[in-house]
Amino acid sequence: MNRIRGSSRPLVVIGDPIAHSMSPAMFNAAFTALGLDAVYIPVRTDESALPHVLRAFESVGIAGNVTIPHKVAVARLLIRVTSLAQELEAVNTFWPEGGRLVGDNTDVQGLMDALQPLDADGPWLVAGTGGAARAVAAAARELGMPLLVRSRSRARAAEFAAWARELGADCQPDDGRPVATAINATPLGLRRADKAPFADRTLDGCQTAMDLVYAPGGTAWMRDCERLGMRAADGRSMLVAQGAHAFHRFFPNTRAPLEVMAAAVNRELDRC
Repeated sequence: MNRIRGSSRPLVVIGDPIAHSMSPAMFNAAFTALGLDAVYIPVRTDESALPHVLRAFESVGIAGNVTIPHKVAVARLLIRVTSLAQELEAVNTFWPEGGRLVGDNTDVQGLMDALQPLDADGPWLVAGTGGAARAVAAAARELGMPLLVRSRSRARAAEFAAWARELGADCQPDDGRPVATAINATPLGLRRADKAPFADRTLDGCQTAMDLVYAPGGTAWMRDCERLGMRAADGRSMLVAQGAHAFHRFFPNTRAPLEVMAAAVNRELDRC
């Protein structure tokens, strides 16, 4: 990591929990590789503190990222957001501009980048109805993929599906039909004791699995999907892809070092 100086530009990631985040390792490796005088730190922020933390960042011009569970809340708290973030009502990236923080969502393009090598055909099935699931709905819309949504609450699944249809996605609550791609957009998998987001029988005939959670050696669900012969990846590929798009918001005239960022994430996970 670059030596921290009084001139160093601070960037942050906020969430709760936050200790699992690989973003600091990823961005600090990029700063070091490019010789940027910047440092990226995690800031655990609970729901009650979130408005005050954002106002503090705005007052001193700090940029950064948002992770679970604050993406929807941040979109509602910021005065300025991009058209995509406004559409999704979810923000994962913010930066100062003209005395205000601007919020954007780089998860959509990051997800599409991560899914591209997996040949993720439709229909898609997503578990979850939060900020990450909103990015899945937007990606499904962009790629013309039918989307089914599953939640522990049928009412939430129906509400999310209605919202996604207003967005322009072909989305319905999960009705048990066969799917080609399954995507976990819940926090399940962050802890070793977590159950799988989908039962094996749900995925009969499924060819592709994308877990937006990441873990050392891949998440347990990702490894189970690989054993079933599916093309599978965990969230590190999306983390790096969306991180590269966020990097360009922070440093518009600098190319993100993708290979350095990916290597840093893998190295940090190996240490866990």
